[in-house]
Amino acid sequence: MTPDPLDHTLSDSPSGFTAARTWGGHSLILLARVDAVIWAMAGIYLGLFLLAPARVPESLSFVGSALIYISPFLLLSVAVAAAARATGSEKLIARVFSGRPAAMIAAAALFGSLSPFCSCGVIPIVAGLLGAGVPLAPVMAFWISSPLMDPEMFILSAAALGLPFTLAKTLAAFSIGMIGGFGTLGAQRLGLFKDPLSEGVKTGCGKTACGTAAKSEAAAEGNADGVLWPFWRQPERRRLFTESLGETGWFLGKWLTLAFAIESLMVAFIPPEMIAEWLGGGAWWTIPAAVVVGIPAYLNGFAAIPLMAGMIDLGMNEGAALAFMIAGGVTSIPAAMAVFALVRRQVFAWYVALSLTGSLAAGLLYQLAISG
Repeated sequence: MTPDPLDHTLSDSPSGFTAARTWGGHSLILLARVDAVIWAMAGIYLGLFLLAPARVPESLSFVGSALIYISPFLLLSVAVAAAARATGSEKLIARVFSGRPAAMIAAAALFGSLSPFCSCGVIPIVAGLLGAGVPLAPVMAFWISSPLMDPEMFILSAAALGLPFTLAKTLAAFSIGMIGGFGTLGAQRLGLFKDPLSEGVKTGCGKTACGTAAKSEAAAEGNADGVLWPFWRQPERRRLFTESLGETGWFLGKWLTLAFAIESLMVAFIPPEMIAEWLGGGAWWTIPAAVVVGIPAYLNGFAAIPLMAGMIDLGMNEGAALAFMIAGGVTSIPAAMAVFALVRRQVFAWYVALSLTGSLAAGLLYQLAISG
């Protein structure tokens, strides 16, 4: 029997939908599987509409503002990653970062501790770096240190929390980044984290772009490495660029949108007074508790500044405040969700372990320093 021309399957489309149509007699069956992230977004806003309808416009405005803020970084990182795949240059980029790992890790940690990226805003940059073949160790150093401090946050923190506290946080950002980078380097030398990105994130070049045929064509134009900078000259490379742009952009965009939606609910429904009640006082357990509470209760780096200043005035020890800000800045729920979608589970667990251990150590050491 000859298959009907309407029989077809569309799978793994960049739009996030998978559809199948089958034709049998007079019946047409349309099956659609909507992306799980879309279902989650729909569930969040349906529940919000039913329980607190007045919060829906506020949440949408928050998400829209966050996406507008992050869109230049997202678009640039996605375009760079797509161009790296299409040109075949990801191997050259990786080669730049392959020498002198100690220097690269130190530079990445230093740059991260001074860069103006939040815990969610750094995700597309990390995706672009890993997708371009940059080793995980310097990326991890940048990744962990970046959300913790930037020039604007430094000034505001110094004004509200004092210069010693702000310098301690800056030093902690750099130190945790260094520890994360060198720890990751050691783990990789033991054979771990060989392929850090999750299966949903496509990296490297496909068979056409970096395969034998493409290499031959590129070599014919004077590049024996298979790199063709004007990739638009070859139809297959143009197709690869377009596909990568859509797939990576959709993947990162949907997860960041969900992360911002959840962050908007946290800002709306977790009052600062509740956090003060949990972490107020100077008991020994406040620093470990601050690390644990910082994950679900952290709002954002700038909102945390006056909150911690007020809690310190109420009697909270400064080590707990520092631990809260570091743990929340790196592993807050919105950021952790985006990381969970981006990398494999082993790398995610390592990232969380480094962040929590580093924040606990920073809080304890700072408290010992100012108490002694």
